[in-house]
Amino acid sequence: MFEDIFKRKKYNIEKMSAYGFIRKDGQSIYKTNIMDGAFILHVFVAENGDVDTDLIEIENGEPYVLYKTNASGTFVGEIRAAVEAVLTDIANACYDSLVFKTKQAQMAIEYVREKYGDELEFLWTKFPDNAVWRRKDNQKWYGAILTVNGKKIGLNTDKIVEIIDLRMKAENRNDILSREHYYPGWHMNKKSWYTIVLDDCIPDEEIKLRITESYELANK
Repeated sequence: MFEDIFKRKKYNIEKMSAYGFIRKDGQSIYKTNIMDGAFILHVFVAENGDVDTDLIEIENGEPYVLYKTNASGTFVGEIRAAVEAVLTDIANACYDSLVFKTKQAQMAIEYVREKYGDELEFLWTKFPDNAVWRRKDNQKWYGAILTVNGKKIGLNTDKIVEIIDLRMKAENRNDILSREHYYPGWHMNKKSWYTIVLDDCIPDEEIKLRITESYELANK
């Protein structure tokens, strides 16, 4: 019933521990009171990411299950909303975004996070699979991770791929685009941006170097 709260998110064990989760029997468990202390809510997060809850009515010690059903009414609606509020807070505090799924996309995200302290910004409601990084000092974009049909960037496939767009000097355009697996910037100014597909065709260290170069170019 609450699956959408955790959609495109991955739990972070360290964040969960700081939040108050306890590891037991191969899962993480969190306990809190809701409805002015009338109920105890347990939240269970399994190793595979599945989330479950149970609710105990403190007055009689009995499980309360109606909030998991299609039951209607003011009281059960209030309980359902209270459970949802707790789960939403957990999702925001203890989970990392998992919009981009390739190993290289995750590598790039982690590299930028560690080197510059920047997180991807999802600016477009209509395009939830597209996001950008920008410098803190001048707000200029220096990179973007996007999803696109492979044929739109010149690949011989209709498969949806994850790509990274990065800055380049206009005078280096011909040199950069002459390299294998480098493409004109998708949805960017093709004179000063290029695209790399995050499919391991280019080594991680090379992508890190390109991100660093792009970050520095965004300062000009």
